[in-house]
Amino acid sequence: MATISSRDNPLLRQARSVRNGKIADLIFVEGLRLAEEALHSGLEIEAVIYSDEIAEKERADRFLEAVALVCNRMATVSEKLLATVSYTKTPQGIVLLAKQPKSGKAKLEMSERRTPLVVILHGINNPVNVGAIMRSAEAAGATGVITTANTADPFSPKSLRGAMGSSFRLPIWTGAGYDDALSWSAGHNIKTVCADVKAGTLYTDIDWTIARALIVGPESTGLSLEEVAAADEAVRIGMHGEIESLNVGVAAAILLYEAARQRR
Repeated sequence: MATISSRDNPLLRQARSVRNGKIADLIFVEGLRLAEEALHSGLEIEAVIYSDEIAEKERADRFLEAVALVCNRMATVSEKLLATVSYTKTPQGIVLLAKQPKSGKAKLEMSERRTPLVVILHGINNPVNVGAIMRSAEAAGATGVITTANTADPFSPKSLRGAMGSSFRLPIWTGAGYDDALSWSAGHNIKTVCADVKAGTLYTDIDWTIARALIVGPESTGLSLEEVAAADEAVRIGMHGEIESLNVGVAAAILLYEAARQRR
């Protein structure tokens, strides 16, 4: 187990490159809890960098013993050096580099042992919202997620923090075209339903027990008229007062939990 004393160390340079999205096949995982999720989810772990301080804590020590069985690139650094790598303002004591989970249509098709409940994220550019939707999707029993080409990367550090491990486990197809996502859904007899504030149908008034793909669109504008028309159905969430819309992460969670309620 190495001790790093220079910010120009090759491992630290690699970690910064992964953090900044310059190495496509690796992801940057920061913080003990998320690192534990990565290990428990069976990700292929490339390297672990941790501070002397966190190694003294019992929970972290147990994690480091476990991860050492599957990773041979482990190094300790000072808190000051860790700050040069950290994605957050305050370093969380540990950074893990792992192989990005494989994505694609084939991953989604593996999940169809259950009645499909897929989430299509289209044009959502805030990675925090992407992560939050991923987390809600797993919690509500979704079978997979599709992100379109102009959606924030679900494997970016901010998205991963918001998802808290869900991105490691959910089958996902990234970088899809909107039309391709709809065509894939139709080809698998999955009915698409989009969230639209102008829809005439309430989200509680459709059948969520059949194979469904929920489409949620951009935070600021929502889906275009053409995109709404391309879906099989559109639903709205009833709101009181003068509220025009909900945060996309909140809206997605409401819709997904209605699907979960009906499926129970």
